[in-house]
Amino acid sequence: MNTMQSHGSGVPDMIGSSAEADILAIQQYSDQGTRGCQPEKSLMFDVLVDAVQKFQKYAGLRGQYAKRCFRESENWILDNDREWLFSFINICQTLAIDPQYLRKGLLRWKQNAMRSVSTRERNKRSA
Repeated sequence: MNTMQSHGSGVPDMIGSSAEADILAIQQYSDQGTRGCQPEKSLMFDVLVDAVQKFQKYAGLRGQYAKRCFRESENWILDNDREWLFSFINICQTLAIDPQYLRKGLLRWKQNAMRSVSTRERNKRSA
């Protein structure tokens, strides 16, 4: 597991720093970052972690359910809604996480994951 550094963003630098973002590092951040916080912040962090987990779990998978889960989590992450209390932007700001930094890392992770899926599919066809 990579050493976590935030580079001033409030988010561990593991997101997007390698082809396989490690959700365990986010959960470790959760243990450190929300310990002793108000229940509302803990709930917000859980919503964020759930969306990131779905984003990573269902990226590149086939099937209607997987595609729907991925699309819903990606849409939520990319939405700039500031009206809804539990929007991505509002959760990130409440938790002192730079939403653009997190998005950039997740999109980089997605690009690497899709490239990996594409390579595996090509290798299957040529075998």
